[in-house]
Amino acid sequence: MKFYIASGLENKEIVQIVRDELIEAGHIHTYDWTQNNRATTKAELQVIGEAERKAVSDSDVILILLPGGKGTHTELGMAIALGKKIHLYSKEKIQPTTASSFYYVDNVERFAGNLKLFIDEIIQLYS
Repeated sequence: MKFYIASGLENKEIVQIVRDELIEAGHIHTYDWTQNNRATTKAELQVIGEAERKAVSDSDVILILLPGGKGTHTELGMAIALGKKIHLYSKEKIQPTTASSFYYVDNVERFAGNLKLFIDEIIQLYS
């Protein structure tokens, strides 16, 4: 399974944990944005944006780790539009009153709670 992880920069360490576990289980990570510094120029934004767009397109599965910002939600929208299988993770229960309506479209599976259980579920689903 080829996967991409979308999340906010503040979740970099959590993204790396998920990435490492999935790679260890034999899955292919399409792009590791955690190796980047925050982009500060148009040229940097373009390079990163194109790499992330390609990574979403090339992936079988998109993992969304909340909280996320503009980029995370843009990647979520791209994944929905491309018909990708999406798994949305939140440490806390997702509240419909504050959630995006796109969290509830057909190809989005939601998981709230323990990160390790989420990782184990993904590995089990795609092994």
